[in-house]
Amino acid sequence: MNGWTPRSPCSPRCARPAAKPVSLARTAGRCLATAVTLACSSVVVLLLPVLPVARDRVVSTLARALLRAAGVRLRTASGLSARDSGPGTLIVANHISWLDILAVLATEPATFLAKREVRGWPLLGPITAVLGTQYVARDRLRELPHATRQVAATLRAGRSVVVFPEGTTWCRPPGGTFRRAPFQAAIDAGAPVRPVSIRYTQGTAASTVTAFVGDDALLPSVLRVARAGSVTAWLHPHPMLTADGRDRRELAAAAQATVSGQPAGAHAGGGHPAEIAHA
Repeated sequence: MNGWTPRSPCSPRCARPAAKPVSLARTAGRCLATAVTLACSSVVVLLLPVLPVARDRVVSTLARALLRAAGVRLRTASGLSARDSGPGTLIVANHISWLDILAVLATEPATFLAKREVRGWPLLGPITAVLGTQYVARDRLRELPHATRQVAATLRAGRSVVVFPEGTTWCRPPGGTFRRAPFQAAIDAGAPVRPVSIRYTQGTAASTVTAFVGDDALLPSVLRVARAGSVTAWLHPHPMLTADGRDRRELAAAAQATVSGQPAGAHAGGGHPAEIAHA
């Protein structure tokens, strides 16, 4: 194990519902809807390489459709990237679940820096590959300099990159220490950093039912989500950070403090995001 492959103390036992599960019939309906959506989406994904103009819109639509099929609602302020010209935005977020990827893609289709295992996941693997994701074998520290250069090049080209700098999933925030390497890419490219807090609730209560942690397998996690009632994914984008003379250690620490300081379900108790996105 090295600095890029931390271990979370969380295990599948952490994934506990905060509300009553839905009926078996509804669970079966969600599983069927997810399977059908996956099948249809797999066909669409084959066309993505020849749809450069509409690609981001198609990816966003697919991600929203999968969230909806699984019974997960999405709430987020509109847009995660800087919308002006120049470098792309390094989007950094805490990491709880495979749903994080769908929630981000539904809001802001972007390139990812992801663990190599994601490449083999159903649908998410092909979609992230088409988007130019840089996959990293986290137990091979020597790959990090190349990955950092690739992320910097992508940012310079004006494309945003999403990173989960904790390096692994945690059942609830605050999670692990943010790894510094991705922030070096932002510094090298002169790109802004957008911290984003991700939280999950069931009704008005914080919930860990969506957590995909430890030695959990993907299918059991999907089934847990399908059985869960009233799940909402919250994406809270914070103000942009810039290096302003800070090194990567300081920039990573600032982003981590910003992300972990956002209360769970911040908008659920009466606050209002700028725009609401429904999934």
